[in-house]
Amino acid sequence: MNTFKTLIRNLGPGLLFASMAIGTSHLVLSTKAGATYGWVMIFPILLANLLKYPFFEYGIRYTNVTGKSLIEGYSRRGKGYMWVYAVITLFTTFTILAALYVVTAGLLANLFKITTLSVSGIALGLFLFISSVLIVGRYKLLETTLKFVITILFVALLVTTLMVLYKPPAAVVEGFETPPLFDSVGILFLISLIGWMPTAVEASSWISLWSLEKYKSQGRKPPLKEALQEFNTGYITTALLAVFFLLIGYRTLFGTQIELSGEAVTFADQVVSLFTTHIGDWAYLFIAVSAFATMFSTCMTAHDAIARVSVDVLEYLRPDKKRFTKKKHYAIAVIVLTFVNYLVLSAFSANMGTLVALATFISFVLAPLVGYMNLKNVCSKDLPVEYHPGPGLRLLTYMGIVFLSFFSVYYLWMILV
Repeated sequence: MNTFKTLIRNLGPGLLFASMAIGTSHLVLSTKAGATYGWVMIFPILLANLLKYPFFEYGIRYTNVTGKSLIEGYSRRGKGYMWVYAVITLFTTFTILAALYVVTAGLLANLFKITTLSVSGIALGLFLFISSVLIVGRYKLLETTLKFVITILFVALLVTTLMVLYKPPAAVVEGFETPPLFDSVGILFLISLIGWMPTAVEASSWISLWSLEKYKSQGRKPPLKEALQEFNTGYITTALLAVFFLLIGYRTLFGTQIELSGEAVTFADQVVSLFTTHIGDWAYLFIAVSAFATMFSTCMTAHDAIARVSVDVLEYLRPDKKRFTKKKHYAIAVIVLTFVNYLVLSAFSANMGTLVALATFISFVLAPLVGYMNLKNVCSKDLPVEYHPGPGLRLLTYMGIVFLSFFSVYYLWMILV
């Protein structure tokens, strides 16, 4: 009972991580993985969650022990580290939010049957609304809201998955053959899936900044063991939900030759229909609201995090200058992100498939570099030696870096040869 109370008290960074992760990677990519390639895709999903775990864990470890963010850690490693992370943040700024918002706009259009506005127009409304909420409510509102959203989503998905497993799978059409996984199309999909499973690796610094906010709001810093326990709960939850979405896609669409659309509104309707087919039409509103709430919370957490990261990166790139007023510059960053990503979204004509593919590919290619930078942080003199990762965690880190690097090189070779 004491362990449970401690876990509830420390809920925050791990909860925000789960909310942010259970978005495009799960709702879009996990479902599509099961629908297109079948249950075998459980292996890359679990492998990605395992091999990326140290990269995210180091965000909690470094901040909890040192009381500093990973980004400050990069600045301590040298100017080169900061410039590398600044470039990564720039790529993130121009891709991730646009991809998240276009999916969310599609779900909102489907939920309220909006036909008079374009997906870009709906996305702009969401950008402006979420920006206002973040500027006014900031971290505390995020944390409070997401406790309810994650609970509702987990229950809805658990019920749906059990119903899907209880009923017979969709009938396979005559002559159906599973698409090859290791051709150029399959490899690109694997890169998309692994690139954002459970989420982009650069989100490790987001968790670090959320941890600092949590410690500030609590007025205390929990022991490392408690902080990791809370994060691990969120991390395991994201992995479980990815498997749920995979099973739903596999049992309802695999072999039917029905493809999930790359157009946001059509995709939203297809996904909600997957749920209601197995629970009943009575559950349509419940499922549609849950799916929208999932993506809405993902947009909110990612928007908040990228704004925080942008301010911090600029801060440490100009150490000799006057320090930023965090509250003021955070608000400016939130607004700038809104208009930059709206322009990106409009430039791609709100094509969900293209935006998601671009964002996930960039995240995949940059993941080994971020993982290495995080390892250098937690193995530095900033932490007492007893808090450095053990041999097992280091080995898993190197395996993740090698695996992701090999996959990136293999894909580039396939394109060029």
